[in-house]
Amino acid sequence: MNRLPIVEFHILQSFPVSCLNRDDVGSPKSALIGGTSRARVSSQCWKRALRLKMHELGTPIGLRTKNLASVLTAKSLPLCPDEAKAAKATEALASQLIAKDALIFVTPEEIDDLVTILKEADFSDSVSKDAVKGFVKKHAKGNFSNALDIALFGRMVAMQADLGVTAACSVAHAITTHKMESELDFYTAVADDDSSGEPGAAFLGVSEYSGGTFYRYICLDLNQLAANLCINELTEENLQDLEHAISDFTTALFVAVPSARQHTHAAFCPWNYARILVRNGQGIQVAFDKAVKSRNGFLEPSIEALKGALSQHEKLFGERLYGKTADIEFSETGDLSIDNVISKINGALHE
Repeated sequence: MNRLPIVEFHILQSFPVSCLNRDDVGSPKSALIGGTSRARVSSQCWKRALRLKMHELGTPIGLRTKNLASVLTAKSLPLCPDEAKAAKATEALASQLIAKDALIFVTPEEIDDLVTILKEADFSDSVSKDAVKGFVKKHAKGNFSNALDIALFGRMVAMQADLGVTAACSVAHAITTHKMESELDFYTAVADDDSSGEPGAAFLGVSEYSGGTFYRYICLDLNQLAANLCINELTEENLQDLEHAISDFTTALFVAVPSARQHTHAAFCPWNYARILVRNGQGIQVAFDKAVKSRNGFLEPSIEALKGALSQHEKLFGERLYGKTADIEFSETGDLSIDNVISKINGALHE
């Protein structure tokens, strides 16, 4: 199969008062970049939001669980009404795949196949190792079109390394392009039925928030995505499957926002600006080592800095190494919709 390009998303997205991603004490996450403190949203946080949004939009995704045995037991009860027997059997089978309390990413098909193994063993608590080996062999290079999140973000299964999936999508931690330190929010709650006659609030509290213009970088390796979808040659049908996966992912990427404290901040903010590059070679993230200075806000100077960095990257890498086949600009002041962006990305695959 001809080598496919990568798709790079360079996104600028401004948020007002918010706390999109918290640390262990509830403070907004941060990072020290170029000697200045920046607000940060971890890649794990945004990938979680992406998975949930894909599911909400109807894209089939996998199940991430550390209770595989319980999942299998629930699926087994119609076939084995003896719940105690089913639970014992599923616990034994799960223990051959993952360590206790370990998380595993599984597809609906994999769950069904594991239940079939249990059924064929008459829900014995000593499922043969050959049956497990057969399961691992079948799904070692499975088609993850029915679990796009696994195809995108990969998985690791320590006890069964052959079930590991290399991620097709690399997601950077989002950082503000400028200096940002969290601030304190002193808040109160007033009881509606307070009959004490005492003035003041019934509850006093303090929380932290931040905000600003975030730079997000996402690199989608279409070769790895095709491999995870078991696309070995670019037939018309296979190309449509790949384009559909790109469309589902890009749509979710456009609207997904981390859910932390959204009921109190409502920071549901779309992209302000994005450059989407379809290229060959390796991805190149912009570091924003030099914090931008406000000029009627941070967005305008951030756009200028991003454009300058991307132009310099292209100049330094040269035409052969940079290998650009499409350069798509999305702006809140432009007339290019996200549907147009997706069409242009998919159109580049035919060039």
